[in-house]
Amino acid sequence: MSAASNTSSQVASSASFFLLGLPGLEKIQVWLSIPFCFIYIMAVLGNATLLWVIRTESSLHKPMYLFLAMLAFTDMALPTCIMPKMLSIFWIGAQEITFDACLVQMFMIHALCAVESGTLTAMAYDRYVAICFPLSYASLLTSTTVAKLGAAIAARALVVVLPVPLLVKRLPFCRSRLISHTYCEHMAVVKLACGDTTPNNLYGLVLALIVVGGDLGFIFISYGLILRAVFRLPSLEARHKALGTCGAHVAVIVIQYTPGLFSFLTHRFGHSIPHRIHIFLANFYLVVPAMLNPIVYGAKTKEIRDRVLRALHPGKSAS
Repeated sequence: MSAASNTSSQVASSASFFLLGLPGLEKIQVWLSIPFCFIYIMAVLGNATLLWVIRTESSLHKPMYLFLAMLAFTDMALPTCIMPKMLSIFWIGAQEITFDACLVQMFMIHALCAVESGTLTAMAYDRYVAICFPLSYASLLTSTTVAKLGAAIAARALVVVLPVPLLVKRLPFCRSRLISHTYCEHMAVVKLACGDTTPNNLYGLVLALIVVGGDLGFIFISYGLILRAVFRLPSLEARHKALGTCGAHVAVIVIQYTPGLFSFLTHRFGHSIPHRIHIFLANFYLVVPAMLNPIVYGAKTKEIRDRVLRALHPGKSAS
């Protein structure tokens, strides 16, 4: 029995999968690739610009913007994990992907999502310290502390996500190797296995609860304390100013988590929703927020807006 299982695993490791793209929409996939390609290019350009602004503007070398740089880097890397392969499927029908490449893509997607979630949580902590303990902000959030938080976020992503591809690697695949997706989404691959997938299903759920549930809980607590501190301020102007520093972060949280949670819930419980809608939503929440995040911060952060305008029109700044 053990020998048979090992043989199946070895066969799985040496074989390839085939990504089908958007089943049922094959005839219009080329047309769908146009907006996806545009969104990807805008995401890369927008986040690259954000990184350049933060790096070149000395006034932005603060904890808030260092965390924003981490978010921008993640927003460049995450869509890059899926878009080149997806576009090659849509344009030239390059559906084949090796088993190991599939596992690497799966790991990178989930790890970067965990990093992004952790970064948004760190940014909530930054706003909490800035508003609730303004006099201690510089001493509590030093460059060393920011670096340690960044390392902790990356380490957590590595530790909690690494079991995902390892659990998939142990599965025997003796059925179809056609993945009804544009990338190696965890559950789409697990459904092709002919062994016991209970550990994979349970760990996928636990991972979502640990990362998304834990981070959202921390963010809600942080903003609850922030609101309590803001409403204790004596003047309305001071309240508006304090809340204004949180506007971009709150907008990004809504943009980031809403489509992701909707996709997760429809995947788990929306069995009556067509499969191609599930796939479309899964691509949507990995790509679109990456494009919108730099736009939100560019629009709501005067320092970033001024720096971009000075680069485009020397001698001018935002009003």
